[in-house]
Amino acid sequence: MAKIKTSFFCQNCGSQYAKWQGQCNACKEWNTIVEEVIQKEEKSSWKPTSEVKKAPKPLKVTEIDSSEEVRMNTLDGELNRVLGGGIVPGSLILLGGEPGIGKSTLLLQISLKLPYKTLYVSGEESQKQIKMRAERITPNGDNCYILTETKTQNIFRQIQEIEPEIVIIDSIQTLHTDYIESTAGSISQVRECTAELIKFAKETNVPVILIGHITKDGTIAGPKILEHMVDTVLQFEGDRNHVYRILRSLKNRFGSTAELGIYEMQGSGLREVSNPSEILLSHREEELSGTAIASTLEGMRPLMIEIQALVSTAVYGTPQRSTTGYNAKRLNMLLAVLEKRAGFRLGTKDVFLNVTGGISVDDPAIDLAVVASILSSNEDIAVGKDVCFAGEVGLSGEIRPVNRVEQRIQEAEKLGFATIFVSKYNKLSTKFPGIKVILVSKIEEVVEHLFG
Repeated sequence: MAKIKTSFFCQNCGSQYAKWQGQCNACKEWNTIVEEVIQKEEKSSWKPTSEVKKAPKPLKVTEIDSSEEVRMNTLDGELNRVLGGGIVPGSLILLGGEPGIGKSTLLLQISLKLPYKTLYVSGEESQKQIKMRAERITPNGDNCYILTETKTQNIFRQIQEIEPEIVIIDSIQTLHTDYIESTAGSISQVRECTAELIKFAKETNVPVILIGHITKDGTIAGPKILEHMVDTVLQFEGDRNHVYRILRSLKNRFGSTAELGIYEMQGSGLREVSNPSEILLSHREEELSGTAIASTLEGMRPLMIEIQALVSTAVYGTPQRSTTGYNAKRLNMLLAVLEKRAGFRLGTKDVFLNVTGGISVDDPAIDLAVVASILSSNEDIAVGKDVCFAGEVGLSGEIRPVNRVEQRIQEAEKLGFATIFVSKYNKLSTKFPGIKVILVSKIEEVVEHLFG
């Protein structure tokens, strides 16, 4: 094998050094110098030496094959939706999330059900530990091979023997390569190992799924370039104290990034939640003040979510404004609109707002439900359980139209709501016999309908 040559480069300014040092002499930044490979063996360790790869030739746009890529069905409806229809052959998928959230459980569960030959590589658990979890999830798994290895050269040697159709790496921070002398999990090791896996995926057309650790700030651990190198970045969210998990797409070269998948953590693994509106709405018998139902959209999926508000007299002089799952600046804007346009004196009161279910929503269509919940708590008058809202509130107090309002109304009708408030400026071309649609143009009209 040809001699491996490495050098040290500053990630901030690009200066090159013969050895590592703490501070860059050129830009004076600290801890920005990392080791990089500048010359290594040309032939890949996962392909026989007899195979010679032809160099690609430039093609005209009209000459490129435009046929749609055949996707691999994961037999998991939520994951298929988030990925845009399934796994694209030759793609690299990065799944991040907090420790213990269920990343390994999700991918092991999928690999046991897949009809494709799958190699599950773990650098964190032994084969017996994975076997115990696999027996808890499903007794089947004839197509799943388990390998406990952290050295990329050994992994590629096993891939060459088994010839899997999908490779899962748990996790990328545990891998290391002989080309870099630094420890596993360092910036240079993560980048070099990912580069080797990308080259393998693109040349063999085998998709690779990576599990990535996250930092305390919630970002993927390692260099930021890691997210640029892969094709898809998925985020697995949720509170370990709650049973529901949310799968989001932060980047997707083969589909939309607006889709959302919801799972329920059970003793036998993760269960797909096909109707998330059921878990995002509390099933209560009595009517309570300070709650309102909003119709929102996550990608192509309509959701009914519950907004809870608590308005109380400020005890410590300066009123508090606290939100969970909602933009705090937007809450302040809506409170200013209520005070200026509708005459409600909320400047001396504490306002707490919560989106139930542990999800974060940035859809402006929930503004009307936020306003209704705040006024309901302030007046201590409950909004009906069968009433929901879909409208954006403007700075002059007008109710602005929202996109795909008919899909929102259909979802509310399907779930048994009797009334929905929408903007009168929305163009409705469909009749909805099962639900009463109230068209409003100003906040004052909403207040009059709800509280008289």
